[in-house]
Amino acid sequence: MNTRLVSLLTAGLLLVPALLSAQRTRIVPSDLTLDEKIHLLSVDMGITRLGVPVSYYSEGMHGIAYGGPAPWGNVHPPLPTTSFPQAYGLAQTWDPALMERVAAQISLEQRWYFQNPETDRGGLIIWGPNVDLGRDPRWGRTEECYGEDPFLVAEMAKAYVRGAQGPDPEHWRSACVLKHFVANSYENGRHYYSSDFPEWQLREYYSYTFMKCVTEAGCRGFMTSYNPSGGTPMTIHPLIRSMAIAEWGQDGIVITDQDGARRLVDDYKIYPDLAEAAAASIKAGITQFLSDGLEDSQGAIREALRRGLLTEADIDETIQRNLNVEEKLGLLGGEDPYRQIGLDGGPVPSSTPEAAALCREATARSIVLMKNDGILPLKPERLKKIALIGPYADEVLQDWYGGEMDHKVTIYEGLKEALGGGVEILLETKDFGGEGLRKAAEADLAIVVAGNIASPCLDVQRSGAEIGWSHSMIVQDGMEDVDRQSLALPHEDILKLVHRANPNTVLLMVTTFPYTIRWSKDHLPAIVALTHGSEEMGHAVADVLLGKVNPAGRLTQTWPERIEDLPPITDFDLTKGRTYLYAKARPLFCFGHGLSYTSFRYSGLTVSTPQDGVVRVAVDVTNTGDVDGDEVVQVYAQYPRSRPNRPERQLRGFQRVCIPAGQTVRVEIPVCVRDLKYWSEGGHTWTLASGRYRFLVGASSADIRCRKACRIR
Repeated sequence: MNTRLVSLLTAGLLLVPALLSAQRTRIVPSDLTLDEKIHLLSVDMGITRLGVPVSYYSEGMHGIAYGGPAPWGNVHPPLPTTSFPQAYGLAQTWDPALMERVAAQISLEQRWYFQNPETDRGGLIIWGPNVDLGRDPRWGRTEECYGEDPFLVAEMAKAYVRGAQGPDPEHWRSACVLKHFVANSYENGRHYYSSDFPEWQLREYYSYTFMKCVTEAGCRGFMTSYNPSGGTPMTIHPLIRSMAIAEWGQDGIVITDQDGARRLVDDYKIYPDLAEAAAASIKAGITQFLSDGLEDSQGAIREALRRGLLTEADIDETIQRNLNVEEKLGLLGGEDPYRQIGLDGGPVPSSTPEAAALCREATARSIVLMKNDGILPLKPERLKKIALIGPYADEVLQDWYGGEMDHKVTIYEGLKEALGGGVEILLETKDFGGEGLRKAAEADLAIVVAGNIASPCLDVQRSGAEIGWSHSMIVQDGMEDVDRQSLALPHEDILKLVHRANPNTVLLMVTTFPYTIRWSKDHLPAIVALTHGSEEMGHAVADVLLGKVNPAGRLTQTWPERIEDLPPITDFDLTKGRTYLYAKARPLFCFGHGLSYTSFRYSGLTVSTPQDGVVRVAVDVTNTGDVDGDEVVQVYAQYPRSRPNRPERQLRGFQRVCIPAGQTVRVEIPVCVRDLKYWSEGGHTWTLASGRYRFLVGASSADIRCRKACRIR
């Protein structure tokens, strides 16, 4: 055994899950002292007396964060992990099976570091995925979400949960805590502005993704949001018990956001002190307090007990839900199929060729070809010089929720490696209007790499500016606590000049937000989009630009043509023109949009009458081009007129399928009848509207190729 491990065990300073007794009986609240019960209400879920190891949380949006731009867990030195594309980019794959593999890798690395005696870091609970919906492209945390459509987001989030927790519902590799319950999609006033909407929108939109992850993927954790809804802060909202616990069966962790209880006193001024706020939170359904002042929150709970605001029975009921999660993770002993991870002497999982290959695959599959007049894929034999221009051409940026990358491959490095010495790359990352234009004019082709800063607050810190966390130096950028004030692309003027110097100009957008790039769409021959965060970005971009990978990423959010087309960001009513579901203006790029280097023909659509609660939609898709490619077949429903508040069309199924050149594949996509139901406010239940349903099948929400109707009773 490792000598360091022996010394720590002897000193009683380390409790490794692999050494826990497999025979321990189930721990229940009556086994614990009052102090231990109160301790379990914090993020440290260890019980030293009973040998239950300390297990903290880890950020895991697109890789476990043990270090990186933000000091997650105060990890020193930082621990390298696989950094995948940002969550927004992972969703652009429209590939739940791939998402499940990505989450499994993230979970494997989390387990490895937690159980490896040389590191002994972090814990087994992931803060993520973020299943809040991107209802407005100005929302600063758009980078963390999976898009604007509740069905797509739910399918991708369920896949993440299944991948992270593993295939056994009783024994988890990691546990997921969804963010942020509910309707967190406004940053600048998130501590006080109320997210208000009708009950049917709560059910069909804002809480839908949480419901699906809990009831269909087995997730047993979520974090409450800061914002009120209907005037009541979510930390103490009745929906926690009445909906999530009573209806969905959420019998696991419900944690506040940072200092959520304290804000009930300081910001909302609902309670006179922290003891009353903590008591109200527990009675509302909170099981853990995320707080900088751990002693303050635990002291507040003791004071609440002393004053009769809480009983020990209240505490017992609360911590039982935390113990339910610990038991599934094997932290309480008993069977744990993952107990040997990190103890076998193998390499750090992020350092393996398999991890890099998965990251490269996920990144390439996330890339969206937004426009192409035939200039892509590049043909190196016809090129002597490429001008590569832009601030992100030779840099891989980390975001606030990203970890310490195992390695980084920039776009410049990826293209240079792929092209070898046959094509000269003229790189310019600073002087765009001088050297950049000269190099563009000299080259056969110009690629402008533009987009957003991945972490505005870090950029502020680097600048030395004396402004706080809730600021960005560029109005087009956003992040947590900072909403965007503009949708204009900061580098579009540079594009105009480069395009004048060289009409063969490709825009490569490394971004986590939609932009109103009307000029670029009208004038540039090609536009390609991907997100920040991937350590394999350079390899993946080269794979797509050179045609090694045929792009098939799809947008998960509407890109508006003008910022004036959006309702006020503080208006949460979807029917005012939000998302493709209720949009009133024509978009610049529609939800589900994405092109390919080949073309596809749809034919032979059939729609079955419901059998066993399922409508089977099937269509023949033919690759009519001369290269293999993926097509993302999308099924939208149009509802009977009897359905209240019906959207114009709504995604109800999709499948990403590989089709060889010249071949036809019969694609069958099941549509569950339960997913066609709407929320009846009068009946307070899910209801199916009887009548004629039309199913629209195509390549995007606007590119519909086939239609067929059927009656559903």
